Parts: sequence; C-alpha cells; structure tokens
Amino acid sequence: MAILNEQSKMAIPIALSVPSTSDGIVKPDGLVRLLEPNMESEIASYRVHRILFCARGPSESNEKRCFAFTCSHGNSADSAIFQCHVFRCELPEAVAKILYSFANSFRRVSKGTRSTSASSVSEQEQTAIFVVSLEFKEDDGKGNFSSCPKDKNVFKFRCNNERKILVSVGQTGPTELKIERCFGLLVSPGRNVKHGDMHLIEMNSMGYTGESKVYGISGAWDPTEQCFMVLNTETPKDTRVFLTVAVDLVIHGIQEPVRFAVETKAKIYPQNERFWYFTKKPHQEQFHVRLRMTESENPEDGIYEVISVQSQTEIDRKKAGMSLQGLGTNRHIPEDITTPQDPDEESDGDEPLLSGSGVVSKEITDENLLEAWHDVLVKWHQNVSQRPKNIHHLVRKGIPEALRGEVWQLLAGCTDNSELLEAYRVLITKESTHENVITRDLNRTFPAHDFFKETGGLGQDSLYKLSKAYSVYDEELGYVQGLSFLAAALLLHMPEEQAFAVLVKMCFDYGVRDLFKQGFEVLHLKFYQLERLMEDQLSDLYEHFVEMNIETHMFASQWFLTLFTAKFPLHLVFHILDVFFCEGSTVIFNVALALLKLSRKDLLALDFEGILKYFRVTSRKLKKYEKEYVAMKEQEIQQEDPVERVERENKRLLEANMRLEQENDDLAHELVESKLSLRSELDVYQDRCEDLNGELLKSRKMLVETQEEKQRLETESHQVKEMCRRELEKAEAENARNIAIIADYKDIRSRLEKQKSTAKEELNRIRVQVKSCDNCSKMFDAEGNVNLPDPKYNQENLNPTVVEMQRQVRELELELAQTKLALVEAECKTQDLTHQLNSAVTEIQASKNTWFHKTLNSIKEVTTTNKKEPKE
Repeated sequence: MAILNEQSKMAIPIALSVPSTSDGIVKPDGLVRLLEPNMESEIASYRVHRILFCARGPSESNEKRCFAFTCSHGNSADSAIFQCHVFRCELPEAVAKILYSFANSFRRVSKGTRSTSASSVSEQEQTAIFVVSLEFKEDDGKGNFSSCPKDKNVFKFRCNNERKILVSVGQTGPTELKIERCFGLLVSPGRNVKHGDMHLIEMNSMGYTGESKVYGISGAWDPTEQCFMVLNTETPKDTRVFLTVAVDLVIHGIQEPVRFAVETKAKIYPQNERFWYFTKKPHQEQFHVRLRMTESENPEDGIYEVISVQSQTEIDRKKAGMSLQGLGTNRHIPEDITTPQDPDEESDGDEPLLSGSGVVSKEITDENLLEAWHDVLVKWHQNVSQRPKNIHHLVRKGIPEALRGEVWQLLAGCTDNSELLEAYRVLITKESTHENVITRDLNRTFPAHDFFKETGGLGQDSLYKLSKAYSVYDEELGYVQGLSFLAAALLLHMPEEQAFAVLVKMCFDYGVRDLFKQGFEVLHLKFYQLERLMEDQLSDLYEHFVEMNIETHMFASQWFLTLFTAKFPLHLVFHILDVFFCEGSTVIFNVALALLKLSRKDLLALDFEGILKYFRVTSRKLKKYEKEYVAMKEQEIQQEDPVERVERENKRLLEANMRLEQENDDLAHELVESKLSLRSELDVYQDRCEDLNGELLKSRKMLVETQEEKQRLETESHQVKEMCRRELEKAEAENARNIAIIADYKDIRSRLEKQKSTAKEELNRIRVQVKSCDNCSKMFDAEGNVNLPDPKYNQENLNPTVVEMQRQVRELELELAQTKLALVEAECKTQDLTHQLNSAVTEIQASKNTWFHKTLNSIKEVTTTNKKEPKE
C-alpha cells in the first residue's frame, strides 16, 4: 500500500458502491462496484463473497487516507488468482465509513433479516424481544431429577435436595440475533438484587437444541451452601420467598454481554414432603432489549449497543403506576412475604458457625487480676526488651479485653515499629496484583461480626487496605486467605498501622508465612508432627482415624493456617492468640491435642462422614453448650451463700465506684486544661485571622491599582504602536518616491550616455572630413584637438534672446546638478532611517519588559509628585 501510494502519479477518480449485506440490499446482486464519478457508469465490480479481507493504512502515516481489499478470481483453489486493489480517499474520515460498510457486507445475516428493506436497515434504534423460560428440577433420591411443581407462579422446593436449573431463551419480533454462548448462570435469594450480589453456579450445558431457535442453558445448584440458606430453610405457613435467576448471554452483533434476570417466588417444604396436585409449566418472562446501531472501525466489534433491557413485568408495573422506583422507602411489606426465621434450636440442622461469631465480655470480675496486670505493664514499659517473669502465668489466665491490643504488641516486640508504620502509609498507595482476590474474600472474613458485616463499611475497608499492604510488602508470599482472618482479629484490637506491624511480626518472627511457602512443605511437616503426637498420646484415636482413612489435613488444615480464627468463637480465638503471642507456634499442637482429647469418646463412635461432620463447629451446638453453661452457673450461684455473694458484689461495686470517681476527677482536670489551652489557641488564631484579613484588603487594593495601571499602559502601548506604524508607512512612502526618482535619474543618465556616444561619433566623422580639406585641416593640431582662435563677438551683433537662453541653460544645468546631489543625499538618509527603524524595533522587542517597568516607575513618580504638591 505504501509503495503504490508513493509511486502512483496519475490516480483514477472513482465512486465506490458497497452493499449493506452479502446478499445485496443496496444492489440486488451483492457486488462492490467501481463507478465513474459523474456518469456513474460501471468500471469494474467484485462479488462480496470473493473479497477475502479489507484493511486500511496506518493512522499516523502517509497512507492514513488509503485502504485496500483482496479479491479472488477463479473457480478452484488451484486456478484462483488473487488481486489487491488499493484506493486513496480525498478525506481521511471516509476510510472509517468505508470499512464499516465492508463490515456490514461481510456479516452473516439470517433469512428474516435479509428480506428486510433498505429503509429498515438504516434505522438507528431497534428492539429485540426475547422470551426466557425458567424451570427447576430436584433430585428424587433415585438418581434422577424431576421437575419441581409450581402453584400459582410459586415453585415448591424440598430442603437439602440438589437441584438443576433449566433456562431456555427464544426470540420473537423482526430483529433476530444469534446467541453465541452463555457467559454465566447466577442465582440469588430476594428480588431487585444487585448484579454484584448474584452467586455464580456451575453450568452443565449450553447451546441450541436441534434445529430450533431456542437456546438452552442448564446448571447444577447446591442449595445447602451458606449463601442460599434462605432458599433451603423451611418457610412458615402462608409465606413465600423471592428468588432471582439471571443469565449473561453473549449475543452476536452486541458489544457487551446481556443479562436477563428472572424474578419468581418459591416455597420450601420438608425433605420428605409429597406433592399431589401441581403443574409443570415453566415460568416465562419476556424481555425487550432496545439496541442502537453504532459505527466501529473494527469489523469484529459489535454493531449494536444496548440502550436498555426491560422485562414485561417492569413495563406492566410502570403502566399501572406501580414502579418500584416510584414507591417510598418506607413502604409496608406484606406479612405473607417475609424472610423465614431461624428454625427451632432443637432441630438437627448442622449449619456451620460463621467466623467472627461469639461475644467477648469486657467485664473483669477478678480485681486482683486487673491489679496484677497493672503492675506487670508498669514494669514492662520501663524495660520493654525483657518480659516480666510472671507474664506466662497471667497470659494463660487470659488477657483482659481492654488490654489485649497493648499486650499483643508488647509480646510480639512491636515497641519500636516506626519503620513499619511509615512503610504501611506508603504501601497502601501502591497497586497489588491480588486486589481482586482480596476484594472477593472480604465478605468471607468474620461475616458474623458487626464490624466486618457491612459491605464497603469501615471494617471491610480497613481489612482491604491491611491485606493489600501486606501483599505488596511480602512479594514472595503475596496474599493468602488464611492471613485475612489473622488481620481481622488484629483490627478488632488496634489501628491499621499497628495491626500491620504485628501481622508482619507474626508472619516473619512466628513463622506463619512458612506454612504457605514451597508447596506447603512446612504445613505437611506440622501434619506429620501432629499425627505422631496423636500416636503417642491418643493411640486409640489415632488407630481409629487410620481405619476410617481420616487424614490430618482433613480437619487440621484451618487450625494451622488460620490459628483457629476461622471456625471458632471469638472469645476462644482471642485466648488462643494470647498464648500464641506468648509461647509461639507450639500452642497450635497443644490446642489441637486438647480438642481431640475432649472429643475422644465422641470421635471413636463415629464413621468417616460422622467424623468430618463432627469437626464442623455449628451454631446450634454452641447454643446447646451455652445453655448448659448458663444452667451450671445458675446452679453454682444458688449453692453459694447469699450473704457472701452480696458482700463480694458490694465490695466490687465500691471499688468500681472509687475508680470511676477518680477517673471523673482526672477527666474534669483534663477538660479544664483543654479548655484553657483551646482558648489561648483560639485567641492566637483570631489575631492571626485579623492580620490575614488586613493583608487581604491591602492585596485587593493593590490588585485594583495594578489592573488600572495595566489598562493605562496597554493604552499607551497601543498608541506607541500606532505611531510607529504611521511613521513606518510614511518612511515606506518616502522610500517608494525616492526609488521612483532614482529610476528616473537612471533613465535620464542612460539617454544622455546614448546622446554622448552619438555626438562623439558625429564629431569624429566631421573631424575626418575637415582634415581632408587643406584649409580646414589647419584648425586641428597634431594631437587632433581643435585649435581655433578666440572668436570676436560684436556686441552690437549679439542677439539678446540667445544670450538669455544660454543663461537659462546654465541655470538649469546647475539646478540639475543640485537635484542629483539632493537625490543621493535622500537615498543615504533613507537607508539610515531604515537601519534605525529596524534597530528600534529590535530593541523594543528585546527590552519590552524593561520599557514597561520604566514607564510604570515614571507613572508612579508622577503620581507621587502630584499627591505631594497639594499638601505643600
């Protein structure tokens, strides 16, 4: 293309005609035609299906106005001849439009679209109508799946049954588009669900069924997952829940995937429920997709963009004035459309315990323990490099919740962590390759805790920044999910910067990061060590696990990777972390063996599935144990002497009262001091504000004066420019006049020289004739000069007119000589003036600022002098 564009000297002007499709809507035979611009007679034509490809020249080269296409000629591959035709447009913008026309002609269209008229193709907006059918199937317990019944648009489900979702997408209306593939099948409880709250499920199949135009998608849905708990919990009588199923479809001709979200209702029954009267008709929803045709330089891009996708239900709701957008936020929800409540606590469900569950009490009943911690911390802060002797004993009893953040930092050695604190402020500003994974795991970390429950809240934001900062800090390890639970536990006790420093100490000094490195070799070592400890201390349980094919990683992986933070109540998690910071990673083995010893009898009576199920800490089991604990405490209280209990409680209340009074006095003293300091600072700031206001007024006044001076100087500058322009025009006119005089002088001079030469020739001729005469030859001397005697004039015979004419001739000759001299002097002056003008212009341009400042200073001096004169 570049060679032809450079070498072509004589371009042939043509008009190019490209059909809209390969079947030819513009032309009936689908030909690309080359026409003469004026007569429109055909020069050549090429069939669209024989054009192999079309390309344009680079946009930043000389070929940006060129394009070319290759066409094949011949009936077979052996005899085919390929020709490349290169064209150059007058306007570069025309190349994109031509390529877009070729893209439309290359695109395959269905028979229905081929029959449309040229006017319908030119329409900018079109509407495609899709009909989506939804059907559910459940496992019938015999290895098959049967259709879920439906009663009045409400599907009936059974608890804990695996289900299949069948979605069929058909199309009606004039605009027909082909579905290329399904991008995703998603399910979520509720209605009006946000796109980000949908849950992706596994797809089994997709594609058109046979020769029909219906596109089918099927997927496997496990309702026992935590996110589908509402759809797997038995609903109370006369209630139902909402369900949303969505499919993301990649449609040929549309740039982005299109999502069809179908909302329906469901009612959940017990697993052994039997249905007698029902209908198997699938649920259908009609969607109206508004499309706008777009122009694209790349033919592979879609030619439509989606304006809106509306279901028929939404359209009907808007027509009836029942649009959800028009309702208030405080609208009343009918009682029969409520979320099912938690089932009875005594049911046999095994819902796993969410991380972050449990309540941690901040009350301290043992005053002696609080005093002991106070004494230990006072000594510890005096020498932070050495741990107090009795710290292990106090930590095993449990660190008070109010002191945990401080004690954890001391135990981890984070007393002088200014470098890590500064590094954290820098790391959170950098990008991490693990940001998508971190964002995905935010909702999985401590979802039961109020601090981390809200999506996009303060807790999740802090957890995101802390996890991201560590992934950038530790490039070798990056981000792993187990560390997010440790980070969340730290954030509940200290700010982000301090939590980052402690997390770094845990990973590097306590060896937590080694568990995730090198293919989890260290983690497998820990598993082996735990197995050997079980073999030594719990031999019967070890042998039982071997017989049941229970391996250590099946139940202990989260214990090591998350330090028991993922599936245990928070009060237990924090106590384990207390001992971990104090004694190191050996605590994990101690806690693991303690859990196995406590559960030894129960585990020996279970099979493979029962053992794995037993290790799932469930909320219902914890509630049961909580009831037992409360009953035990009540029994201890009843057995205790009421007088002693009241005296101890009275003593505790008195001490608490004294402590609170002392704290109140301290706070009052701090309040008075803070008020005084704030008052003094306020006075300083007020004075500073007054000074700044004065300076602001002066600056404004100076600004106004400067603007006025600027206007005056601009006016003077304009006047000076006008004066220079007039003088320049005058000089140019004088120069033109002088040039004309010089030209006349040169002309006169040339004529005189011609006359002189003629006279000289005539004189020579006369001289020759005179010499030929004997009498007249005496008038010339030997050198050829005329030697005549002085003439004797008779004054009486002289003509006065001749004398006067001779005098005038002499005056004219004198005047001519003076004029020539003045002309030469004027030309010299003109050259001097031209040189001075050029020098002046150069100096003005070079010293414009200096001239401006000098003028400004002179104006100021005049103004000052005028102001002083009236006073004098």
